[in-house]
Amino acid sequence: MTIKEIQDEIVDEFSVFDDWMQRYEYIIDLGKSLPLIDENYKTEENIIKGCQSKVWVHGEKNDDKVVFTADSDAILTKGIIAILIRAFSNQKPEDILEANTDFIDQIGLKEHLSPTRANGLVSMIKEIKMYALAFSNKN
Repeated sequence: MTIKEIQDEIVDEFSVFDDWMQRYEYIIDLGKSLPLIDENYKTEENIIKGCQSKVWVHGEKNDDKVVFTADSDAILTKGIIAILIRAFSNQKPEDILEANTDFIDQIGLKEHLSPTRANGLVSMIKEIKMYALAFSNKN
């Protein structure tokens, strides 16, 4: 699946919920299903700066795609990074760099987060794009 197809799928999933409490619960459930990051990657270098809670993101190139793993010490944040991992993991670096993140606005996520969590979301996206940029230069 392309990034856009995955993002559209996520938007569709969120559209079935009537209110934000249901959406928050769904985000938390997504976080619970996030594959565990290897403890070796829970380092200072992998902590995303600008997040209210601790978020670790690790990416590695596997064949021609970037594979991400992540974790957070906060349940809602873990769900948010799970959404991003789902959209961008196992994709080519160039596709990650070219992808837009409009789907986040479409599900209304940014507007329903506290300012510090919204900043953290932006920092998570930036980190994912930085990994893609680094891997796109290492052919």
